[in-house]
Amino acid sequence: MSLKLTAEVVTLQTTHRFVIARGGEEVYRVVWVRLTDEDGEEGWGEADPSKYYGETAETVLAALKQVEPHLPGDVFDLEAAEARFAQVVPKHAAARAALSAALHDLVGKRVGQPLWRLWGLNPFKAPCSSFTIGIDTPEKIRDKVLEAARYPILKIKLGTDQDEQILRTVRDATDKPIRVDANAGWTRQRAMQMLAMLKDHGVEFVEQPLPPQDLDGLAALRRQGILPVVGDESCIVNADIPRVAGAVDGINIKLAKCGSLREALRMIGTARAHGMLVMVGCMIESSLGITAAAHLAPLVDAADLDGAALTANDPFAGATIDGGQIRLPTGPGLGVRRR
Repeated sequence: MSLKLTAEVVTLQTTHRFVIARGGEEVYRVVWVRLTDEDGEEGWGEADPSKYYGETAETVLAALKQVEPHLPGDVFDLEAAEARFAQVVPKHAAARAALSAALHDLVGKRVGQPLWRLWGLNPFKAPCSSFTIGIDTPEKIRDKVLEAARYPILKIKLGTDQDEQILRTVRDATDKPIRVDANAGWTRQRAMQMLAMLKDHGVEFVEQPLPPQDLDGLAALRRQGILPVVGDESCIVNADIPRVAGAVDGINIKLAKCGSLREALRMIGTARAHGMLVMVGCMIESSLGITAAAHLAPLVDAADLDGAALTANDPFAGATIDGGQIRLPTGPGLGVRRR
């Protein structure tokens, strides 16, 4: 059965300019992918490209053109389809993730079941999602913390020369659990200096404190035993996990990095075999992108699936994180619809 591929760029606007250690933006261009079968049933997915990983909306569209002749004849042949996509466009993980989500969505719609049920998961086992506070002035950070009142866990972006002030500002405004993400913005010396302060301010764990390639430095931080260290930029795909397992306590899995839902499932299994904390995260995404990742949530320990909640013009409805609790759709496939 032949599939028709359609792709459309969608522009997302964040409520606040979203700033991390390596810069910030307020406009994000994602790609809505649709795969239509001969019966007119559509499977949806979203590519959420990151310039950090060498992808843009334009590179996604070009990659989809390359993949189009290689779409599967049998939509249920998911493993082979994803392997073929990886061979054709190995450097385009966001584009491949969109195709993977669209195929899984189509399969779920064909059998009339949500993806989490096809995987045999209990949606009520999904952890709470954190809500991210981007780098900003103390006044704006206080305002953002107040705006995030309904979320029980906050994730604080650090990696600047004002980190101590940012941390104090957040802690003065709330006593909620907080997690910290430095987005590779610290040196070893700076990270060592920050660990005790993070612990004193009730931080649960620190994500990617050092550059991705500095595994020796990450291992040294971990040996301090002060806080769990989670790798994000240091761990892209399943094959990375044995290499980073001795350097970090956990990994943050993102579909836009690893390239597919099935690769994400493999990463969860491998990380579990190494006794690691498993987290699922996101980019700035619409609810279409977030929902694909949210179907993995019952399998993980921690989640940061606030990408759609940070936008002002989300065009889709799917999984939600109201009150921090991840709620998965009950509709077939991904369970996403247009607003």
